[in-house]
Amino acid sequence: MQTLSSLIDLIKPLDAAAMQQAAAKIDGLLKPPGSLGRLEQLATQLAGMRGFSGMVASRKQIIVMMADHGVYAEGVAVSPREVTVIQALNMVKGNTGVCVLAANAGAEVKLVDVGIDSEPLPGLIDMKVGRGSANIARGAAMTRQQAEELLLAAAQLTLEQAALGVKLFGVGELGMANTTPAAALVSVFTGRDPQEVVGIGANFPSDRLHHKVDVVRRAIEVNQPDTQDALDVLAKLGGYDLVGMAGVMLGAAAAGLPVILDGFLSYASALAACGIAPQARDYLLPSHFSAEKGAAAALEHLQLAPYLHLDMRLGEGSGAAIAMHIVDAACVMFNQMGSLADSNIVIPGSAT
Repeated sequence: MQTLSSLIDLIKPLDAAAMQQAAAKIDGLLKPPGSLGRLEQLATQLAGMRGFSGMVASRKQIIVMMADHGVYAEGVAVSPREVTVIQALNMVKGNTGVCVLAANAGAEVKLVDVGIDSEPLPGLIDMKVGRGSANIARGAAMTRQQAEELLLAAAQLTLEQAALGVKLFGVGELGMANTTPAAALVSVFTGRDPQEVVGIGANFPSDRLHHKVDVVRRAIEVNQPDTQDALDVLAKLGGYDLVGMAGVMLGAAAAGLPVILDGFLSYASALAACGIAPQARDYLLPSHFSAEKGAAAALEHLQLAPYLHLDMRLGEGSGAAIAMHIVDAACVMFNQMGSLADSNIVIPGSAT
Protein backbone atom coordinates (compact mmCIF):
# COMPACT_ATOMS: atom_id res chain seq x y z
CA MET A 1 0.00 0.00 0.00
CA GLN A 2 1.64 3.19 -1.21
CA THR A 3 -1.25 5.53 -1.99
CA LEU A 4 -4.65 6.41 -0.64
CA SER A 5 -6.31 4.96 -3.73
CA SER A 6 -4.53 1.63 -3.24
CA LEU A 7 -5.67 1.58 0.40
CA ILE A 8 -9.26 2.23 -0.66
CA ASP A 9 -9.00 -0.58 -3.23
CA LEU A 10 -8.19 -3.03 -0.42
CA ILE A 11 -11.56 -2.40 1.25
CA LYS A 12 -13.99 -5.01 -0.03
CA PRO A 13 -17.74 -5.40 0.49
CA LEU A 14 -18.90 -7.84 3.14
CA ASP A 15 -19.27 -11.45 1.97
CA ALA A 16 -23.01 -11.71 1.32
CA ALA A 17 -22.96 -15.51 0.97
CA ALA A 18 -21.14 -15.95 4.28
CA MET A 19 -23.63 -13.63 5.96
CA GLN A 20 -26.57 -15.59 4.54
CA GLN A 21 -25.10 -18.85 5.84
CA ALA A 22 -24.45 -17.28 9.25
CA ALA A 23 -28.00 -15.95 9.48
CA ALA A 24 -29.39 -19.41 8.67
CA LYS A 25 -27.20 -20.97 11.35
CA ILE A 26 -28.25 -18.38 13.92
CA ASP A 27 -31.93 -18.98 13.15
CA GLY A 28 -31.35 -22.66 13.94
CA LEU A 29 -29.79 -22.14 17.35
CA LEU A 30 -31.50 -23.11 20.61
CA LYS A 31 -33.79 -20.07 20.83
CA PRO A 32 -36.76 -18.53 19.09
CA PRO A 33 -35.60 -16.86 15.85
CA GLY A 34 -34.55 -13.26 16.43
CA SER A 35 -34.81 -13.54 20.20
CA LEU A 36 -31.22 -12.39 20.75
CA GLY A 37 -31.95 -9.26 18.75
CA ARG A 38 -29.02 -7.11 17.71
CA LEU A 39 -26.57 -9.74 18.93
CA GLU A 40 -27.75 -11.88 16.02
CA GLN A 41 -27.37 -9.00 13.58
CA LEU A 42 -23.86 -8.32 14.89
CA ALA A 43 -22.81 -11.95 14.47
CA THR A 44 -24.14 -11.95 10.92
CA GLN A 45 -22.21 -8.76 10.13
CA LEU A 46 -19.01 -10.19 11.62
CA ALA A 47 -19.42 -13.35 9.54
CA GLY A 48 -19.23 -11.25 6.40
CA MET A 49 -15.81 -9.81 7.30
CA ARG A 50 -13.23 -11.87 5.45
CA GLY A 51 -10.47 -11.23 8.00
CA PHE A 52 -12.54 -12.31 10.99
CA SER A 53 -11.93 -16.03 10.57
CA GLY A 54 -13.48 -18.45 13.02
CA MET A 55 -15.77 -15.77 14.45
CA VAL A 56 -13.40 -15.33 17.40
CA ALA A 57 -11.86 -12.06 18.64
CA SER A 58 -8.74 -13.94 19.70
CA ARG A 59 -6.63 -10.80 20.00
CA LYS A 60 -8.06 -7.34 20.63
CA GLN A 61 -6.37 -3.99 20.49
CA ILE A 62 -7.40 -0.37 21.08
CA ILE A 63 -5.23 2.15 19.25
CA VAL A 64 -5.20 5.51 21.02
CA MET A 65 -4.14 8.50 18.91
CA MET A 66 -2.76 11.45 20.90
CA ALA A 67 -2.21 15.04 19.80
CA ASP A 68 -2.51 18.66 20.85
CA HIS A 69 -4.54 21.27 19.00
CA GLY A 70 -3.73 24.86 18.05
CA VAL A 71 -7.34 25.88 18.57
CA TYR A 72 -6.70 25.51 22.31
CA ALA A 73 -5.43 29.11 22.10
CA GLU A 74 -8.99 30.27 21.45
CA GLY A 75 -10.06 29.38 25.00
CA VAL A 76 -12.26 26.41 24.09
CA ALA A 77 -11.08 24.08 26.88
CA VAL A 78 -10.82 24.39 30.65
CA SER A 79 -8.15 21.74 31.25
CA PRO A 80 -4.52 22.91 31.04
CA ARG A 81 -2.91 21.96 27.76
CA GLU A 82 -0.23 20.05 29.68
CA VAL A 83 -2.88 17.48 30.65
CA THR A 84 -2.33 15.83 27.26
CA VAL A 85 1.23 14.95 28.28
CA ILE A 86 0.28 14.04 31.84
CA GLN A 87 -2.53 11.77 30.75
CA ALA A 88 -0.37 10.17 28.06
CA LEU A 89 2.14 9.21 30.74
CA ASN A 90 -0.69 7.88 32.90
CA MET A 91 -1.75 5.69 29.99
CA VAL A 92 1.78 4.30 29.85
CA LYS A 93 1.31 3.38 33.52
CA GLY A 94 -1.94 1.64 32.59
CA ASN A 95 -4.16 3.40 35.11
CA THR A 96 -6.50 5.50 32.94
CA GLY A 97 -10.09 4.67 32.07
CA VAL A 98 -9.35 3.03 28.74
CA CYS A 99 -6.44 1.06 30.17
CA VAL A 100 -8.35 -0.57 33.02
CA LEU A 101 -11.45 -1.19 30.91
CA ALA A 102 -9.39 -2.66 28.08
CA ALA A 103 -7.56 -4.95 30.51
CA ASN A 104 -10.94 -6.10 31.81
CA ALA A 105 -11.95 -6.94 28.23
CA GLY A 106 -8.70 -8.77 27.55
CA ALA A 107 -7.54 -6.11 25.12
CA GLU A 108 -4.19 -4.44 24.54
CA VAL A 109 -3.84 -0.65 24.35
CA LYS A 110 -1.43 0.73 21.77
CA LEU A 111 -0.45 4.34 22.43
CA VAL A 112 0.50 6.53 19.47
CA ASP A 113 1.88 10.08 19.60
CA VAL A 114 0.79 11.76 16.38
CA GLY A 115 1.17 15.34 17.62
CA ILE A 116 1.62 15.91 21.34
CA ASP A 117 3.28 19.25 22.12
CA SER A 118 6.33 17.68 23.79
CA GLU A 119 9.53 15.85 23.12
CA PRO A 120 8.99 12.13 22.35
CA LEU A 121 7.57 10.39 25.42
CA PRO A 122 8.61 6.94 26.66
CA GLY A 123 6.14 4.14 26.02
CA LEU A 124 4.48 5.76 23.00
CA ILE A 125 4.85 4.92 19.33
CA ASP A 126 6.34 8.06 17.78
CA MET A 127 4.37 9.03 14.68
CA LYS A 128 4.47 12.73 15.55
CA VAL A 129 3.59 15.01 12.63
CA GLY A 130 4.19 18.18 14.63
CA ARG A 131 3.89 19.58 18.14
CA GLY A 132 0.18 20.22 17.89
CA SER A 133 -1.87 21.03 14.82
CA ALA A 134 -2.41 24.63 13.70
CA ASN A 135 -5.29 26.78 14.98
CA ILE A 136 -8.33 25.97 12.83
CA ALA A 137 -9.93 29.29 13.76
CA ARG A 138 -7.18 31.04 11.80
CA GLY A 139 -6.32 28.56 9.04
CA ALA A 140 -5.97 24.91 8.14
CA ALA A 141 -5.09 22.42 10.88
CA MET A 142 -2.49 20.84 8.59
CA THR A 143 -1.61 20.52 4.92
CA ARG A 144 -3.39 18.05 2.72
CA GLN A 145 -0.12 16.17 2.28
CA GLN A 146 0.33 15.87 6.05
CA ALA A 147 -3.22 14.56 6.43
CA GLU A 148 -2.81 11.98 3.67
CA GLU A 149 0.57 10.78 4.92
CA LEU A 150 -0.71 10.39 8.48
CA LEU A 151 -3.85 8.64 7.28
CA LEU A 152 -1.72 6.13 5.38
CA ALA A 153 0.74 5.70 8.26
CA ALA A 154 -2.10 4.94 10.69
CA ALA A 155 -3.68 2.52 8.23
CA GLN A 156 -0.32 0.81 7.73
CA LEU A 157 0.16 0.46 11.48
CA THR A 158 -3.26 -1.17 11.70
CA LEU A 159 -2.53 -3.55 8.82
CA GLU A 160 0.75 -4.53 10.49
CA GLN A 161 -1.07 -5.27 13.74
CA ALA A 162 -3.63 -7.33 11.83
CA ALA A 163 -0.79 -9.31 10.26
CA LEU A 164 0.46 -9.99 13.81
CA GLY A 165 -2.87 -11.52 14.75
CA VAL A 166 -5.12 -8.71 16.00
CA LYS A 167 -8.71 -9.62 15.06
CA LEU A 168 -10.67 -6.81 16.69
CA PHE A 169 -9.68 -3.15 16.80
CA GLY A 170 -10.98 -0.20 18.78
CA VAL A 171 -10.12 3.47 18.44
CA GLY A 172 -9.47 6.11 21.07
CA GLU A 173 -7.95 9.57 21.35
CA LEU A 174 -6.36 12.02 23.73
CA GLY A 175 -5.89 15.76 23.23
CA MET A 176 -7.04 18.88 25.06
CA ALA A 177 -9.55 20.94 23.03
CA ASN A 178 -10.16 18.16 20.51
CA THR A 179 -13.96 18.31 20.74
CA THR A 180 -13.79 21.66 18.92
CA PRO A 181 -12.28 20.31 15.66
CA ALA A 182 -14.49 17.23 16.02
CA ALA A 183 -17.58 19.44 16.18
CA ALA A 184 -16.36 21.36 13.12
CA LEU A 185 -16.02 18.10 11.19
CA VAL A 186 -19.44 16.89 12.27
CA SER A 187 -21.00 20.24 11.34
CA VAL A 188 -19.57 20.14 7.82
CA PHE A 189 -20.11 16.44 7.11
CA THR A 190 -23.72 16.43 8.38
CA GLY A 191 -24.69 19.87 7.13
CA ARG A 192 -25.77 20.90 10.64
CA ASP A 193 -25.22 24.35 12.08
CA PRO A 194 -22.44 24.50 14.71
CA GLN A 195 -25.06 25.45 17.29
CA GLU A 196 -26.56 21.96 16.86
CA VAL A 197 -23.36 19.96 17.33
CA VAL A 198 -21.04 21.85 19.70
CA GLY A 199 -21.10 20.44 23.23
CA ILE A 200 -19.36 20.91 26.56
CA GLY A 201 -16.58 18.36 25.97
CA ALA A 202 -14.51 17.98 29.14
CA ASN A 203 -16.83 20.10 31.31
CA PHE A 204 -16.62 23.37 29.35
CA PRO A 205 -18.89 25.89 31.13
CA SER A 206 -22.33 25.87 29.52
CA ASP A 207 -22.62 29.66 29.89
CA ARG A 208 -19.55 30.01 27.62
CA LEU A 209 -20.69 27.48 25.04
CA HIS A 210 -21.64 30.27 22.65
CA HIS A 211 -17.94 31.15 22.41
CA LYS A 212 -17.05 27.59 21.38
CA VAL A 213 -19.84 27.68 18.79
CA ASP A 214 -18.44 30.95 17.43
CA VAL A 215 -14.94 29.44 17.16
CA VAL A 216 -16.27 26.46 15.19
CA ARG A 217 -18.28 28.76 12.94
CA ARG A 218 -15.21 30.91 12.34
CA ALA A 219 -13.07 27.87 11.56
CA ILE A 220 -15.51 26.76 8.87
CA GLU A 221 -15.74 30.26 7.39
CA VAL A 222 -11.97 30.78 7.37
CA ASN A 223 -11.12 27.41 5.84
CA GLN A 224 -14.01 27.00 3.38
CA PRO A 225 -13.64 23.20 3.24
CA ASP A 226 -14.77 21.37 0.10
CA THR A 227 -17.74 19.30 1.27
CA GLN A 228 -17.25 16.95 -1.67
CA ASP A 229 -13.66 16.18 -0.63
CA ALA A 230 -13.50 14.44 2.76
CA LEU A 231 -9.71 14.63 2.93
CA ASP A 232 -9.86 18.40 2.40
CA VAL A 233 -12.35 18.73 5.26
CA LEU A 234 -10.22 16.53 7.52
CA ALA A 235 -6.99 18.42 6.76
CA LYS A 236 -8.51 21.87 7.24
CA LEU A 237 -10.72 21.31 10.28
CA GLY A 238 -9.42 18.16 11.99
CA GLY A 239 -6.42 17.36 14.11
CA TYR A 240 -3.70 14.74 14.06
CA ASP A 241 -5.58 12.49 16.49
CA LEU A 242 -8.73 12.65 14.36
CA VAL A 243 -6.80 11.85 11.18
CA GLY A 244 -5.03 8.99 12.95
CA MET A 245 -8.32 7.42 14.04
CA ALA A 246 -9.71 7.68 10.52
CA GLY A 247 -6.58 5.89 9.30
CA VAL A 248 -7.11 3.06 11.81
CA MET A 249 -10.66 2.65 10.54
CA LEU A 250 -9.53 2.46 6.93
CA GLY A 251 -6.72 0.07 7.84
CA ALA A 252 -9.03 -2.28 9.74
CA ALA A 253 -11.52 -2.26 6.88
CA ALA A 254 -8.72 -2.97 4.41
CA ALA A 255 -7.76 -6.00 6.54
CA GLY A 256 -11.38 -7.17 6.54
CA LEU A 257 -11.62 -6.69 10.30
CA PRO A 258 -14.07 -4.97 12.64
CA VAL A 259 -13.17 -1.70 14.35
CA ILE A 260 -15.17 -0.45 17.32
CA LEU A 261 -15.89 3.27 17.47
CA ASP A 262 -15.68 5.08 20.79
CA GLY A 263 -17.61 8.32 21.25
CA PHE A 264 -18.06 11.72 19.62
CA LEU A 265 -14.45 12.16 18.51
CA SER A 266 -14.48 8.80 16.76
CA TYR A 267 -17.81 9.61 15.09
CA ALA A 268 -16.16 12.67 13.54
CA SER A 269 -13.28 10.52 12.28
CA ALA A 270 -15.75 7.92 11.01
CA LEU A 271 -17.57 10.57 8.98
CA ALA A 272 -14.25 11.43 7.34
CA ALA A 273 -13.26 7.79 6.80
CA CYS A 274 -16.61 7.00 5.19
CA GLY A 275 -16.35 10.12 3.06
CA ILE A 276 -13.01 8.86 1.77
CA ALA A 277 -14.08 5.20 1.41
CA PRO A 278 -17.85 4.67 1.83
CA GLN A 279 -17.43 0.90 1.93
CA ALA A 280 -15.50 1.21 5.20
CA ARG A 281 -18.79 1.76 7.03
CA ASP A 282 -19.56 -1.97 6.93
CA TYR A 283 -16.61 -2.60 9.26
CA LEU A 284 -17.51 0.04 11.87
CA LEU A 285 -19.13 -1.11 15.11
CA PRO A 286 -20.62 1.72 17.22
CA SER A 287 -20.00 1.16 20.93
CA HIS A 288 -21.91 3.76 22.95
CA PHE A 289 -24.11 6.78 22.45
CA SER A 290 -21.87 9.65 23.52
CA ALA A 291 -23.36 12.26 25.86
CA GLU A 292 -21.76 14.97 23.70
CA LYS A 293 -24.31 17.23 22.01
CA GLY A 294 -23.54 16.43 18.37
CA ALA A 295 -23.59 12.66 18.83
CA ALA A 296 -27.09 12.09 17.47
CA ALA A 297 -26.44 14.13 14.31
CA ALA A 298 -23.21 12.26 13.56
CA LEU A 299 -24.69 8.82 14.19
CA GLU A 300 -27.79 9.62 12.15
CA HIS A 301 -25.59 10.61 9.21
CA LEU A 302 -23.51 7.44 9.59
CA GLN A 303 -26.71 5.40 10.01
CA LEU A 304 -25.18 3.61 13.00
CA ALA A 305 -27.01 2.68 16.20
CA PRO A 306 -24.76 2.24 19.27
CA TYR A 307 -25.16 -0.80 21.49
CA LEU A 308 -24.74 1.02 24.80
CA HIS A 309 -26.32 4.08 26.41
CA LEU A 310 -24.22 4.95 29.44
CA ASP A 311 -24.06 8.80 29.32
CA MET A 312 -20.28 8.53 28.85
CA ARG A 313 -18.07 11.25 27.38
CA LEU A 314 -14.60 10.36 28.65
CA GLY A 315 -13.13 9.36 25.31
CA GLU A 316 -9.75 7.60 25.24
CA GLY A 317 -11.42 4.50 23.77
CA SER A 318 -13.27 3.70 27.01
CA GLY A 319 -16.55 2.90 25.27
CA ALA A 320 -14.80 0.76 22.68
CA ALA A 321 -13.27 -1.31 25.47
CA ILE A 322 -16.66 -2.00 27.05
CA ALA A 323 -18.23 -2.92 23.71
CA MET A 324 -15.59 -5.59 23.13
CA HIS A 325 -17.58 -7.72 25.58
CA ILE A 326 -20.56 -7.47 23.23
CA VAL A 327 -18.48 -8.70 20.29
CA ASP A 328 -17.31 -11.59 22.45
CA ALA A 329 -20.93 -12.37 23.31
CA ALA A 330 -21.92 -12.47 19.63
CA CYS A 331 -19.04 -14.83 18.89
CA VAL A 332 -19.83 -17.15 21.82
CA MET A 333 -23.47 -17.30 20.75
CA PHE A 334 -22.49 -18.17 17.20
CA ASN A 335 -19.84 -20.74 18.07
CA GLN A 336 -21.10 -22.42 21.21
CA MET A 337 -24.89 -22.46 21.33
CA GLY A 338 -26.58 -25.74 20.52
CA SER A 339 -28.99 -26.17 17.65
CA LEU A 340 -32.72 -26.79 17.60
CA ALA A 341 -32.24 -29.72 15.23
CA ASP A 342 -29.87 -31.54 17.61
CA SER A 343 -32.43 -31.18 20.38
CA ASN A 344 -35.37 -32.27 18.21
CA ILE A 345 -37.11 -28.96 18.79
CA VAL A 346 -39.22 -27.52 16.00
CA ILE A 347 -40.15 -23.85 16.23
CA PRO A 348 -42.31 -22.33 13.49
CA GLY A 349 -40.20 -19.98 11.41
CA SER A 350 -36.90 -21.44 12.53
CA ALA A 351 -34.20 -22.93 10.30
CA THR A 352 -34.30 -26.70 9.92
